[in-house]
Amino acid sequence: MSRTPVLFLGHGSPMNAIEDNAWSRDWARLGRELPRPKAILMISAHWETRGASAVSAASAPETIHDFGGFPQALFDVRYPAPGDPALAARVAERLSPDPVVQHPTRGLDHGAWGVLRPMYPDADIPVVQLSLDRARPDRWHYEAGRRLAPLRDEGVMILGSGDIVHNLRAIDFRRPETLPWAERFNETAKALILAGDHDPLIDWRSLGPDAEASINSAEHYLPLLYVLGAAGKDEPVSFFNDDVFAAISMTGVKVGEGGQ
Repeated sequence: MSRTPVLFLGHGSPMNAIEDNAWSRDWARLGRELPRPKAILMISAHWETRGASAVSAASAPETIHDFGGFPQALFDVRYPAPGDPALAARVAERLSPDPVVQHPTRGLDHGAWGVLRPMYPDADIPVVQLSLDRARPDRWHYEAGRRLAPLRDEGVMILGSGDIVHNLRAIDFRRPETLPWAERFNETAKALILAGDHDPLIDWRSLGPDAEASINSAEHYLPLLYVLGAAGKDEPVSFFNDDVFAAISMTGVKVGEGGQ
């Protein structure tokens, strides 16, 4: 049995969940072409904890609308995917002895359902979400991905949702021109990913001012480290939605066999 692929999706604006655009169409393509997972373990930029990781253990997670200033149509979206308490327990087991809180009511935030809705519109694949423990060093998140990687052999898709480049403070939305440092860092990150050279991506501050500006508050970048950690040696790597808008990278990463 082949391993379930692992993905990082640059999610961009929440509106991508309901708009028909090149990004959402590519997510839909992935959903059609990739081997159907038994369950999805989602690491989203939009669930941060401190002092312990947390995992959603609800059997029917709600749809969280954790944003403001968007059209009512976005707030009306419901993504009623089932949860998977047994998978939540397996996640805690894999990350032991580090503490993982089984959260009984946590739903799916827009970093999760915003990409899953185009990918799997029937919402019939169980989803468990894992928080980002911001008290941990960057390497811990990478190593957590390694510890979670065996779940891929059980049919679980590990999916990180964020952006390689994400700095909203640097964007002038009246003139949303792509910033040179954003493009440069996106290309640097892609080259390191293709080379399998993960250490500089973990110690991203060593990559200089482009990285500092691009990663900024880091919550959108950290899901990438889980994905890279879960990647096996010599597995094929490819990119999709490879686009930088202003200071947001929509670049996605696929590791493993399956799909185009």
